[in-house]
Amino acid sequence: MELHEAKDKFIQAWGAFGGQWGINRSMAQVHASLLVSPEPLSTEDVMEQLNISRGNANMNLRALIDWHLVDKVLKAGERREFFQAEKDVWKIATHITRERKKRELEPMVRLLGELKQAAGTNAEAKAFRQTAADLHDLTSRVDAMLERSTRSDVQWFLKAASTILR
Repeated sequence: MELHEAKDKFIQAWGAFGGQWGINRSMAQVHASLLVSPEPLSTEDVMEQLNISRGNANMNLRALIDWHLVDKVLKAGERREFFQAEKDVWKIATHITRERKKRELEPMVRLLGELKQAAGTNAEAKAFRQTAADLHDLTSRVDAMLERSTRSDVQWFLKAASTILR
């Protein structure tokens, strides 16, 4: 397989995979394009490579910066902005985990904390509170584990994962 074909396949696959970790296909493809590029790319480069509009490219580049997956790079003598992706896969995984935790898990932990306080003294209300409390306990533990894993190094994570998988 030629390098160009391999890069195209990776960009397409990463785009499809992006939906699994909470971002849209275009954003994941922009990320993939920057990830496999040895040099920082301009907005125009991204537009041309992926055949997307300026608005789409700009919106997704800004979102990737917000997720801490892409940085803006200044090049001497250039007026255009350039962008490069974080290349360290552990850092990429950590940033994605932190963003998903912030956007998905933390709101659920807060909601379940409120729900376990639901009023009522009948059996149905007690059962509801117990379910909410159990789910709150589980999501809080997962949240704490993810918090610790994103603050640790890859060796701690691998050791913890191997312990869990035994």
